[in-house]
Amino acid sequence: MTKIIIRIVVSAVAIAVTAYLLRPHIVVEGNDIGTYLLLGLIFGIVNALVKPLVTLLTCPLVILTLGLFIFVINGFMLLLTSSLSGGRLYVESLLWAIVGGIIMGVVNIGLEAVLGLNQQGKR
Repeated sequence: MTKIIIRIVVSAVAIAVTAYLLRPHIVVEGNDIGTYLLLGLIFGIVNALVKPLVTLLTCPLVILTLGLFIFVINGFMLLLTSSLSGGRLYVESLLWAIVGGIIMGVVNIGLEAVLGLNQQGKR
């Protein structure tokens, strides 16, 4: 249970950093901790439920592009999070969603490495 909460917080921080860096193109309304945690929860649910299915269905494209299509999938997951957020997250276009997805991925990898969330064998 603790790992789930930490992953939601990590996603919330990644969204906050992305919105800060891409301010005019990705905007979070209601700039408070509760909003970021809700967006982190929505993003986590979208990544857990929708992303594996989309990745499986687009597997030939992922292979054909040598994995680069994953960036497009991440952009769509950010757009889906935006549409499910009830106006709390605004993403201007798919291009900015892809750029935001790349930034979020880098921030997630960094924070998970620092917090040790991806270590095998330790629970």
